Amino acid sequence: MASVAATSPATFYVVGLRSSARFPPHSSSRSPRFFVPPILSSSSPSPFTESSSPERYRRDSWAYATSEPAVPLSTPRVCDKENEIALQLPELKRLLETLKAARRAGGGGGQGGRPGIVALVGTGPGDPELLTLKAVRAIERADLILYDRLVSNDVLNLVRGNARLLYVGKTAGYHSRTQEEIHELLLNFAEVGANVVRLKGGDPLVFGRGGEEMDFLRRQGIKVIVIPGITSASGIAAELGIPLTHRGIANSVRFLTGHSRNGGTDPLHVTEHAADPESTLVIYMGLSTLPGLTAKLMNHGLSPKTPAVAVERGTTPLQQTVFAELKDLVAEVRQAKLVSPTLIIIGGVVSLSPLWHRSSEEDLAAHMHLAT
Repeated sequence: MASVAATSPATFYVVGLRSSARFPPHSSSRSPRFFVPPILSSSSPSPFTESSSPERYRRDSWAYATSEPAVPLSTPRVCDKENEIALQLPELKRLLETLKAARRAGGGGGQGGRPGIVALVGTGPGDPELLTLKAVRAIERADLILYDRLVSNDVLNLVRGNARLLYVGKTAGYHSRTQEEIHELLLNFAEVGANVVRLKGGDPLVFGRGGEEMDFLRRQGIKVIVIPGITSASGIAAELGIPLTHRGIANSVRFLTGHSRNGGTDPLHVTEHAADPESTLVIYMGLSTLPGLTAKLMNHGLSPKTPAVAVERGTTPLQQTVFAELKDLVAEVRQAKLVSPTLIIIGGVVSLSPLWHRSSEEDLAAHMHLAT
């Protein structure tokens, strides 16, 4: 890969951090940016379920059994939500009737005629080895699994062969199901005694709308259990060797959503309180609003030299990471062409990563100076 000329002593890219490549020693001199070859090339298939990926249609093929899709399931398709739901309805109804019959006969999906249980299961940021044992057991017991886009393919490969999988993921510009439709699917199948698992990336109660689903189901009399997952902030920070809190640098950590109103570019929740030099900021879903986010933080007093990192597809073989000072982060993320999902961490603790180019002693001193 061609080298790139340095533009900032605090900026470099790391692609495929999970490789065994060795990093050059720290130096107090001007550090060039550098690339570490990724485990997989950027043209490799996404580790997650993209809306038109062939893997999605192979997993969900049971739902199209009585209505042949317009194109083969192995071929990526243009997303057409209304058509897809219409194609799936006959088999969804058939499965419901089968479960109802089993319940009347006393089988009830293993619930003895009682309503089933819905498990909201967090799968972590992507690496299947970060799953909890409780999550694995819930997946193995499931009759029906409703899964999101950011549940990795490696995690979905753990599902037993006779379980039914149904994609209900969302991405910018395409929601395969509305939140209300997801609620109804969970309710309908739980009511006939099925063991239903709602698989979510990260933790189901951290920007995962798990609270909304839990509240809806409990109000309908359905038992809900929550199996936490390693949220992306924790999993990715650990992958990079970044402590989210550190004595003398960060005494708190704050999780923010980077979402904007009506798909705009202005982040919702950035105030002067977020620009605390003694706190670590972690921004989920903030790629499209990053320019507004960094500008607001600096306008509210956060130093332009604050260390920051943006991580695409963290903990997967396609992980790509951009370290930069806050003032340079937007330009460097654009140059690296990061895509969703990307997590952003801002704060002095970022400089403690062994991948940050300056020595920890230098950055500790610099951050303590900025905070005073």
